[in-house]
Amino acid sequence: MTTTVENWMRLAAALATAALLGCVKGETSQSSDSTARNLTLAPAESTAALKDVPARAAEPAKAAPQKRAPKPPPKPAPPTTLTAAAGTRVPLAASDTITTRHAKAGDAFTASVSQDVKDAAGHVVIPAGSTVQGTIDAAEPRPNPNSPGKFVLSVHSVTVRGTSYPVEGSVVAMDTVQQGRGVTKADAAKVGAGAAAGAIVGKLIGKDGKGAVIGGIVGAGAGAAAARASRDIDIVLPKGAAVTLKLDKPLTVKRTS
Repeated sequence: MTTTVENWMRLAAALATAALLGCVKGETSQSSDSTARNLTLAPAESTAALKDVPARAAEPAKAAPQKRAPKPPPKPAPPTTLTAAAGTRVPLAASDTITTRHAKAGDAFTASVSQDVKDAAGHVVIPAGSTVQGTIDAAEPRPNPNSPGKFVLSVHSVTVRGTSYPVEGSVVAMDTVQQGRGVTKADAAKVGAGAAAGAIVGKLIGKDGKGAVIGGIVGAGAGAAAARASRDIDIVLPKGAAVTLKLDKPLTVKRTS
């Protein structure tokens, strides 16, 4: 009986040992199979495969975006009109000769602007060559060297770029000259009056008649001198002479460009 039990114990121990060895062998085999599989699945290095795809060129670095300069503000629209301020002086040149010997009050006259007239910003308001229209307000010669005559002009319009504009201004300067008329019929009458007076004086001086002749000669000479002293002297504005117009009020004209 004891022998049988011992035999069963030996058999159980042998089976346990065999089972243990089987487990260890299985684990070893499994580990070997896993390692084999891992080695099999590892990708093989191949330079040929790499040559099939060309190397990607390095892209140039992108430049940093530049900041755009701010847009300048829009320029204001140019003015549609131009204005010469009050007090502006407009230089003129007479178109024709005017003399107090022939002109009379109410006659018209013309002149041209001799230089560009500009505003404060330098824009040409009245270009040179523009035509000015006016009127002779007075034309009286000097009655003698000691008395002034009268020669007055007024301007009422100016034509700028084909358009006429009214002008309110005053002629403040003119390059006039004086011209004597010489002996006229009126002067001869003065001479005759002087001779008659001289003859009367001669009769009072001499009774033989010679005094009357001498007195007449003296009287004639005195009359001629008086005629020369009292003859009319004309005021003349020659063609092209300078005339200065001063604007009393602003003058506004259209701007064409």
